[in-house]
Amino acid sequence: MKTAKMSQSEKAISPILATLLLVVIAVAAIVVTYAWIMTYMSSAGEQAGIMLTKDAVYWADQSSITIYVRNTGTSDAYINAVYIGTSPSNLTKIEDVTFGDGVGAVPADGGVTEITVDGFTWSAGAKYYFRIVPKTGAPLEFSERAPSTGP
Repeated sequence: MKTAKMSQSEKAISPILATLLLVVIAVAAIVVTYAWIMTYMSSAGEQAGIMLTKDAVYWADQSSITIYVRNTGTSDAYINAVYIGTSPSNLTKIEDVTFGDGVGAVPADGGVTEITVDGFTWSAGAKYYFRIVPKTGAPLEFSERAPSTGP
């Protein structure tokens, strides 16, 4: 049986150099992972700053609806648009909207604002779908059935 001999010019990497190389690779992987996670967490934190919930819907008369919206997030929300329709896929942007504070701001930490929709004729007993869209953050989507008798 022949054994292979290494010539004098072929040398293996030293154990110390191999260990240092592995440590450097591990540290680089940790730094890249940390940077990726911090980027993801900061963008998720910005979205969680605005959390809208529906408090109540008041069906005033056949052409007026008042919606009370609460913000349980940590950042103030500013309402950009209000949509109403008879199905989730068939929503119409409502142009005639007024806000209780005049600007559509929903204060953070439990603040409530009043949104009044005028000029939208609703039918008694019908189910309506709503989407309230803030300038930043996730929209508030919910459905509500109109009262079975008019106001």
